[in-house]
Amino acid sequence: MTDLQSKAPASGPAASSDAAGSASARVAPRARPRRLVSRSIRHLIMIVASLVMIYPLLWMVVSSLRPNEEIFRNPGLFPVSLDFSNYQRGWESLAQPFSHYLMNSTLLVLGCVVGNLIACSLTAYAFARLRFWGRNIAFAVMLMTLMLPIHVVIVPQYILFSQTGWVNTMLPLILPKFLATDAFFVFLMVQFIRGIPRELDEAARIDGCGHFRIFFQVILPLMLPALATTTIFTFMWMWNDFFGSLIYLTSPDNFTVPLALKSFLDTQGSSDWGAMFAMSVVSLIPLFLVFLFGQRFLVKGFATTGIK
Repeated sequence: MTDLQSKAPASGPAASSDAAGSASARVAPRARPRRLVSRSIRHLIMIVASLVMIYPLLWMVVSSLRPNEEIFRNPGLFPVSLDFSNYQRGWESLAQPFSHYLMNSTLLVLGCVVGNLIACSLTAYAFARLRFWGRNIAFAVMLMTLMLPIHVVIVPQYILFSQTGWVNTMLPLILPKFLATDAFFVFLMVQFIRGIPRELDEAARIDGCGHFRIFFQVILPLMLPALATTTIFTFMWMWNDFFGSLIYLTSPDNFTVPLALKSFLDTQGSSDWGAMFAMSVVSLIPLFLVFLFGQRFLVKGFATTGIK
């Protein structure tokens, strides 16, 4: 009797789990090749798309090592001959060494970054935590400025700064940042502050803290991802800003990097394309380093809406 029971098929939960395990074992070998193929196809598509996107950058780097007569004659990525003199010529061929224009852009970027961090964070705290009359209307008007192109306000701004005698200086480019004119960063910080629990404010207020101490000692240390995002985007936008610098900076000594790169091109004479591409590669190095070291903060600034 015991022998018959031992030979009889099992039933119950143990039997069903064994059957499911054997079925998955039979299905798994068939599914693995399909998953491997689909994953390989996805990776191949991503690699091809990445190469297409990075091709202009690679072409610029290769063109910076070519003689001028071969840049457009041989548009491929494999140069026939290398010409490293483009970097030396580009560094020294303008009215000032190219380091002078790099320093001008650095000073401009630092001023704009400091202005945005101070003004936008204070404005965001006011919109997110303070209660005052017309707060919602003011916030809506601020958001509406995001839809205004810069060409609409550039003429009245130029007239204003011209009357104050600030044209051909960096003040028209730096001073507006201290007035929280970048509504995008204000909105970003407002959303971040709204995700911070108000219990922290109440605990600080019980300890006798006012709004300034709450902001500087409680809110500001928690806003590191949003502040880092503001820093990175301000750096990228102002480092590559051509239109604003073209409007307000007229003296070659005050030129920033985009205006200096434009100086290599001459519509009436010969253009030094090799030197321009070489200095373009040099000007991309600060952007690459800033994005490389600030990438994790950039992702946190957009992904997080509060504290961990």
